[in-house]
Amino acid sequence: MARAFKRGDRLVVASHNAHKLIEIGNMVAPFGLSVVSAGDLGIPEPEETGATFAENAEIKAIAVAEAARLPALADDSGLVVDALGGAPGIYSARWAGPDKDFATAMRKVADQLDALGAREPEQRRAAFVAVLCLAFPGGDVRFFAGEVNGSLVYPPRGRNGFGYDPMFVPDGYDQTFGELSPETKAGFSHRARAFARFAEEMLAS
Repeated sequence: MARAFKRGDRLVVASHNAHKLIEIGNMVAPFGLSVVSAGDLGIPEPEETGATFAENAEIKAIAVAEAARLPALADDSGLVVDALGGAPGIYSARWAGPDKDFATAMRKVADQLDALGAREPEQRRAAFVAVLCLAFPGGDVRFFAGEVNGSLVYPPRGRNGFGYDPMFVPDGYDQTFGELSPETKAGFSHRARAFARFAEEMLAS
């Protein structure tokens, strides 16, 4: 039987990424959980040595759950581009470098697609993928995945969102994630879809 959280229970968000903390915090808020971040607790980020989103999310969640002695929820997510063999994938943040320069990262994606002659929308298919891992002290872990498919444009459009959002046009829309309102994106983003599965199984209504 799944362990359901109750209102007032504490949950650690295993991330130091301010944007992810805001997104996850907003998703958790209606369920009345007491949320704290790994950064607030002074828990350092572990090295992400996994080969998949799930493995990296698990590394982060377990490290924080054991350090905090509380349930921890970690996210690993990124942009998967078909024509680039799935890149940047788990290395999405690393493509932005230590300064998190996603303008450079988006240019890198566009340049590599151009080098392949991939200029039409159907040649620039991509997906945003998110995997949440919930870890309890002692080693019990659960996974929840979400995905949004779309295509890439360049130059980037819009100033909302973060990361690669300004170059990603989700299927069924003509605006990028960077142009869509935060409220619209929150209704169907990859992270929102993963969180919906987490909420269905783990959160008491």
